[in-house]
Amino acid sequence: MNLDYATLDLLRQNHPAWRLLRSDHAALVASFLQRVFIAPNVRVMAQADLAEALEDELFALRDRFGAELFPKAALDYLNDWAANDKGWLRKFYAQGSDEPHFDLTPATEKAIAWLDTLAARSFVGTESRLLTLFELLKQMSEGSETDPQTRIAE
Repeated sequence: MNLDYATLDLLRQNHPAWRLLRSDHAALVASFLQRVFIAPNVRVMAQADLAEALEDELFALRDRFGAELFPKAALDYLNDWAANDKGWLRKFYAQGSDEPHFDLTPATEKAIAWLDTLAARSFVGTESRLLTLFELLKQMSEGSETDPQTRIAE
């Protein structure tokens, strides 16, 4: 794929993964969906179970950051995330069930996987710099001893 300006601008406007990353609620959406679908490897979840889990999440976030942060009900958020203009969840009726079910769209999985690589890289980079610092301190410590017998003993 050619990543020229026009292509990237079209993706920015229309691709669900990019819309998720641009969303004001990206942290909520990605962290919640990662926790309930990806981490436990759950493919499909009934609306009642998913709404209850999101309500618990919203309660904790409102308690910590204030009620105005996420003013809508959990089910309103889920329906919004499944709407065509978002496309982060797929809402459907499973065969033999009259209750709606949800699953992640491939675009959402892709966005969350990319976010996961950002967190992993940040940690590895910090760890690497810390190990370098310890190695330099060790070299300074070993190189500062002037007594040859002490250096050999160390």
